[in-house]
Amino acid sequence: MSLDVSPKLLAEAEAGDIREADFIDTVRTSLPYAYDLVESLSVRLHAGITEFTDNQTPPPSERERGQLLRALASDAIRGSLERHFGVALAFQNCHRVAAFRPEARDGQAYTRFTSTRAQVLNQSAELRDC
Repeated sequence: MSLDVSPKLLAEAEAGDIREADFIDTVRTSLPYAYDLVESLSVRLHAGITEFTDNQTPPPSERERGQLLRALASDAIRGSLERHFGVALAFQNCHRVAAFRPEARDGQAYTRFTSTRAQVLNQSAELRDC
């Protein structure tokens, strides 16, 4: 299971829409490694003038890698994180996450990072089974 959903939030979802802030809080508490990583990338991005910030350090364990994969594989979680932190996320190799400014989705740096060429160039034997 990706998220530890409280009975209150589940009841609200069953009755209708939920507040995105409540969803983000559930993501923060359920997937702390993924949340903290995206938060740190966004802080670095918004503090600087670089086109993007990225993480190239593998997670400390499979548990954290699983959190990252669950967060970025879910359109709802990923989209909420992007809106919450004001970034566009890109993802490679089970752990290389990059944060771009949302308007950069049409730019060269984002296009390069998300290209098939970049995916091929960022492969390595140790990441084959991640």
